[in-house]
Amino acid sequence: MVTKTTDAGIQVRPRPTGMTFWDKLDERLGLSALAYPVPAHANRLPYLLGGITFVGFLVLLVTGVLLAQFYHPHPADAHESVIFIITQAPFGDVIRSIHFWSANLVIITAVLHLIRVFTTGSYKRPREANWLVGLGLLAVTLGFAFTGTVLKWDQEGVEALAHNREIGELLGLGGVWFTSEFTRSVPILTRLYLGHVTLLPAAFTLLIIVHVYLIKQLGISPRATAEATSGPPMKEQGASRFTTHLRRMAGYGLLLLALAALLALLWPAPLGQAGVPGAEVTKPPWMFLPFYPLEDLFGIRGLLISSVVLFSLLALVPFVDRSPWLSRRRRQWIIVAGIILLVLLIALASYAWLSRPVPHLMELVTPGSP
Repeated sequence: MVTKTTDAGIQVRPRPTGMTFWDKLDERLGLSALAYPVPAHANRLPYLLGGITFVGFLVLLVTGVLLAQFYHPHPADAHESVIFIITQAPFGDVIRSIHFWSANLVIITAVLHLIRVFTTGSYKRPREANWLVGLGLLAVTLGFAFTGTVLKWDQEGVEALAHNREIGELLGLGGVWFTSEFTRSVPILTRLYLGHVTLLPAAFTLLIIVHVYLIKQLGISPRATAEATSGPPMKEQGASRFTTHLRRMAGYGLLLLALAALLALLWPAPLGQAGVPGAEVTKPPWMFLPFYPLEDLFGIRGLLISSVVLFSLLALVPFVDRSPWLSRRRRQWIIVAGIILLVLLIALASYAWLSRPVPHLMELVTPGSP
């Protein structure tokens, strides 16, 4: 490009003519750097599930901020503030219902994403660390679901907080934050709300940055064809661009939002009566149902141990399946083990769904307790 020299002898490059708005934006933000190559299979739906889950979290962020303007995280007022959101806040019932259904859909897409990564062997070398980061994101997602359940402060929320308290006591010093022993000046409900809107989002942000960074550094894993092995994807002819991947992700994300909105209109988010102290008559939300029968058998300790065992087994996957092969036919034993685990979890959840609620707690949290 021709340069011009000013009277002071400084060479400057003239501004290109005919630049569009997007050209000017790219000149300042460098957005064209996002158009780096990605394999064509990255634009298929199974490989977009992680991105769809992220878009769902953006929906949860926006709706959560709106709900927070009307929610009062104190045991004496929490349930009434939710009723206010439903009955008086502008579009409060719809926003709360979109938040509720988006949370459920995010957990579904996150689990489907985990299953896709498992079945395609995308956790293999050199991507073991990203598998562990993904498990951390799943744990944070379930943490959002649990604390969100408590915040309603209906009977289900009161009982969920009582579980939180007893698990904290089982953990001893490591779980003191989850009990009233941490401080008597702030109710546990208020602290769980702060965890829901600050600690968990901070953990999610940190983990998602690491997750995306590792994906960028290591690339999208190769397709699990018969002869495919672990490692960075080969430069395929007709490879796509990451900008195309983003557009597909955004498109499916909008479909997720539309589905959440439709479900919100058809089935508004439920809210039970204000919690009754000393009663245990509810069962946990569906994502925690697989642990419920184990709690029947072994009490709160069984709930804690089974959760740790499940995540430990998942964390071990990249280190026990060390072959380079990605094809399911070459990894039959780990695929069979995964199917057995999935069937077991579904069976436990089905049993819990069909069974009657069983008291497990030694002591329930009362609505006015710290």
